[in-house]
Formats: sequence, structure tokens, C-alpha cells
Amino acid sequence: MPTDTKMAKFLQSYGYDLILGAIAAIYVVMSPYTKVEESFNVQSMHDILYHRHRLDSYDHLEFPGVVPRTFIGAFIVSFLASPVVSFITWLGFPKIYSLVAARLVLGCIILSTLRFFRIQIRKKFGPQVESFFVLLTSLQFHFLFYCTRPLPNILALGLVNLAYGNWLKGNFYSALSFLIFSTLIFRCDVMLLLGPIGLEFLLTRSISFWKALKYCVGTAVVAVGLTISVDSIMWKKFVWPEFEVFWFNSILNRSSDWGLGTVFDRRVPFLILPVLSFVILYSKLPHKELRFIISSVPMLNLSAAVAASRIYNNRKKTIWKLVNMVMLALFVISAGCTIVTFMASYNNYPSGYALRRLHQISHPANVVGEEWVHIDTFGAMNGISRFCEEAFPWRYSKEEEVGVEELRNRNFTYLVNEHPSVDGYKCLFSEEGFDRLELRRGFPPIVLVKRAKVYVHRNRKKEDHLHKKWPGC
Repeated sequence: MPTDTKMAKFLQSYGYDLILGAIAAIYVVMSPYTKVEESFNVQSMHDILYHRHRLDSYDHLEFPGVVPRTFIGAFIVSFLASPVVSFITWLGFPKIYSLVAARLVLGCIILSTLRFFRIQIRKKFGPQVESFFVLLTSLQFHFLFYCTRPLPNILALGLVNLAYGNWLKGNFYSALSFLIFSTLIFRCDVMLLLGPIGLEFLLTRSISFWKALKYCVGTAVVAVGLTISVDSIMWKKFVWPEFEVFWFNSILNRSSDWGLGTVFDRRVPFLILPVLSFVILYSKLPHKELRFIISSVPMLNLSAAVAASRIYNNRKKTIWKLVNMVMLALFVISAGCTIVTFMASYNNYPSGYALRRLHQISHPANVVGEEWVHIDTFGAMNGISRFCEEAFPWRYSKEEEVGVEELRNRNFTYLVNEHPSVDGYKCLFSEEGFDRLELRRGFPPIVLVKRAKVYVHRNRKKEDHLHKKWPGC
């Protein structure tokens, strides 16, 4: 077979995956750091990759968080990333490269499940709808930005994509099984999606009640048994993490401490109504963030792709010309919003950039003793994880509840915190972060406003071996 033919077949099969993967990879490389919402799985992946069987060295035992989380997602990503991470370690690269590798692996997993869903879209609605689905996904920021971030919502999203694909394929029981696994292991709130979908299956007689009950109970037993077996070992106590999350967020209620396609294709309402029900039900909960309903995005994009395809097919008709122009304008606006949102997100990890800058310009090559860096809660929440740490002589403390006044009596060499001044320490430099968007006349009409968010200080009692002239704060 000629090389050109092979390449054409490869691009026909995987071209869309390469486009989506390339965009996601750019987001990872440009913005490698993580925030507090990702901290459990990030620290868990670090510990699995670097501490392995030495559980006593794991971060979650010292900083358990409000409720326990499952290790299953972290295990899967770490296992797949481990050969690359081993090579990175052998080359002597900083651990932040391992975080990039792990996040790229996670992105491959999520986009592989999206590929399964996309193939079912092509088979059911045709290649043109598939193309618009990919276009819409590419022009939106949040899906491809978040698909590499180790959030429980994203781990659940992989199983939800498989459920959506099986739903389009007509494998209704398999769709329910994937949703149950997602609910019981990664995100209990997927039950708000499972309920409406299961009810629609029953009302449309797509499934038998008793057969569905048998499938669901069997799947639930396997899922609960798996998470309890794995997580009880890792937490050193009997635990079903997602049940505790459900109890804390839903029972105790303490979590607060897009649709035109339905008009153009009669098959779409049956797909979109359960997903809209999920969004509406979630809106009743007190704590709301976009990432919580990200599982609805693929199906909502399918609805929009069906509408876009119908508009495109009728674009030569009089009234449809205007509709088509509006659609194209919306695509351009969406792309612009994606650029602005990415720039804001890029500047949303000031602590990670501050610690990297400290390592780069204050590398204590000739220091005999340890150089201790204290990272306050704000610093730990806005870009710093164990993947950001470097080897001796650097040592790190995330000791909480240490007052600013007490810091002068502690033997830390450097501080990374949110305070512009600390007694007994000299402020070396500050790192700016995203503050707000500002409208103005001229071009560009939207400006990103930044301000100092994180400050790095040095203990005045410690000798500055580099005798460096620091920029100050």
C-alpha cells in the first residue's frame, strides 16, 4: 500500500484525535501547575510514582482533607505514566516534567473515551455532525483544559463518555453500568445523571426493570467492593470514600463551607432531556462550579452539532443565510473567549511560578545544610504540589496554622506566602496572578489585569551565599 494512502487512512481515523489532543497538550505544557481542587489526586500520583509501597511517606496521611477520596484513578494514571516518569527521572529532569507526563496520560484516557463517543455519533448522525462536534469541542475552552486535570469530575467523565457511547450504540445496560461505576467510585453526584437516564430507558421500554435491577446491583457490588478493597488499604482504615463524600455534601449539606439540536432532529430530545435534568438538579445544590457539570458537555455539544449541521446544509436558502452567518460569528466569539479564558487561567497559578523562580535564581549549589521553604495555605492552593519540589538541599514545609508573627521564630530559610511583609524576613520578589478582566476602548477590547498574589521572603538571619541583588517587593 502506498505511503500516501496509509497516511490518508491514518488521518481519516485519528485526525480529529490529533487535533483535540494537540490543543489539550498545549494547555498542559503552557499551564502545568495545579490547584487545590486537584490536590488529592496530584499528590497521590506523586506518591505512587515516587514512594510506591512506602505508605507512611504518602501526603494524604499527613493532610487527609475534609473527606477521603479514592486512589483508583491515581493508580490507573500512575501505572500508565510510570515508564515515562522512570525515563524522566533517569535523565535527571525536575519532577514537574513527571506531572506534565501524568497529565498527558490522563488526557489521552479521557480523549480515548471521547473518541468512542464520537465514533458512535458518526454512525448514528453522520460524519458532518461528527465534524461539527469536534469543531465545537475545539472552540470551547473548559473541556480540553480540564480533561488533563486529575479532578474526580474528570475521572468520572471518562466513564460517562463510555456510557454516552453505549447509549448511542443501543447498549443500554452497559451504559447504566458505566454510570454506576462512575457514581460509586469517582463522583456520587453522577447519580443525578444516572437517575434521569435510567428513568428514560424504562419509560421508552429500552430496558426491562428486573433485568436492569440485576445488572445494576451486580455492577454496584463490584464497584463498591473494588473501591473499599483498594482505598481501605491506602487510608489504613475501612472506608468507602465516595459514600463519605455523598454524606458530607448531600446529607450534611456542607459543600458550600448550551440546545438547538432538539428542534432539528427528533432523535436528539431523548438524548438531551436527561442531561438537562442533570444540570437542573445540580443547580439546586448550594455549591456550584462548571467542572461539576462537565459530564453534560459532550451530549450538549452533540445537540449543538446536530443544529450546526442542519444550518450548514440549508445555508443557500434565504433565511438560513442569516442564521449561518450568526453561527459563524458565534464560532469566532467562542474562539476569542477561549483565548481570553486561557490567558486568565495561565496566570492563575502564581505559587507554582514563584517556587520555580526561587529554584532558578537561588540555586544553593555550595550550601552544606538544608534550605527550608515554608509554603502557606494560599501557596499550596494556587500552583504548588509535591511535583514542584526539588532535591537536597531543598526541604519543604506545609505546616498549617503558623501565624505570621510566629514565623520570625522559626528556622525557615524562605517563605512562599500571600503576605507582602513578614517580620524577620526580607521580601525578595513577588509573583503576579490573574485579578480581573477589564473592558476598554481600542484594541484589544478586553485586558487582563494582574496584581501581586504571592511573595517570596528570605530569613534575614540566614547568609545569602549568592550575595544577589533581589528585585524586592
